[in-house]
Amino acid sequence: MRAGPVVVEAAGALVWRVRQGRLQVVLVHRPRYKDWSWPKGKLEPGEHPVTAAVREVEEEAGLEIVLGRPLPGLEYTLADGRQKRVHYWAAQVAGRPDRPAVHARPPAEHASKDEIDLVRWMDADEAHRRLTRAEDREPLAALVEAHGRGRLDTRALLVVRHGRARRRAAWDQGEGTRPLTETGRHQATALVPVLSAYGVAQVVTSPWTRCHDTVAPYTQAAGLTAIDDEPLTEASHQDAPATTAGTVADVLRTGTDLALCTHRPVLPTVLGVIAEHTRGRVRPLLPESDPFLKPGQVLVCHVTGAPGDPCVEAVEVHTPLG
Repeated sequence: MRAGPVVVEAAGALVWRVRQGRLQVVLVHRPRYKDWSWPKGKLEPGEHPVTAAVREVEEEAGLEIVLGRPLPGLEYTLADGRQKRVHYWAAQVAGRPDRPAVHARPPAEHASKDEIDLVRWMDADEAHRRLTRAEDREPLAALVEAHGRGRLDTRALLVVRHGRARRRAAWDQGEGTRPLTETGRHQATALVPVLSAYGVAQVVTSPWTRCHDTVAPYTQAAGLTAIDDEPLTEASHQDAPATTAGTVADVLRTGTDLALCTHRPVLPTVLGVIAEHTRGRVRPLLPESDPFLKPGQVLVCHVTGAPGDPCVEAVEVHTPLG
């Protein structure tokens, strides 16, 4: 049986800001290729695309960033016949509220002048002209459109299902203390760079052991204290699902990048609240069937609007690699 074509995976970001009413983006110049392009690069072995995007921007552009909404990716054929797939996100330079997330990252090595010799902020229309590859204008067009519609400046709500836990039948010391398995602990560690990439500055979790321990590696790396919220437990949700829904609505209205960790039986209520605040064309992209998220998976919701009037503009589901 013949193997499929080799795909080279890469990731990067369109880092943006607004100055004097003009949308600006960052381009980098590569002297080897004599081209202007987005900061991007190949994934390292075992690396998740969102982690690679953050790392590559810091290495090539010297900027610590937080990812925003996903942008159209590109796929093209390399000179040696392999396919290259590039994942892109909108991104902003990390500010003061994002410092816990940045603190959770390992230090990055900056590219040499032989690799990147110029890094420039440009107005979006100038960047459109400067980009060497015509295909690189596709994610820029999406960025400009989102900005024009007031849907570019987003905050993130990450819904995390706890990592794999000991089987219920194999644990007789109470549901609230059922621990993660070794696989679950690996999943918890793998969550750290994903939560960091989206700038998570607050963590709300079911206080049950398997949830609390799923987010613990991130809160420890970021210097945060998780907020234990009893309505996110399975028992409280079973007794008073409306209270759980109210808790989720309050979390959604929080004006910061935030992660919420809970259990599979609670996810339908969590997703129901999110769906009520999700744009119609995006709603079908939300997980719709049991188990909704696998152990350790993350639903990323990109939210616009004032905290009191949130609107989910885009969603992603990621499986951290550990």
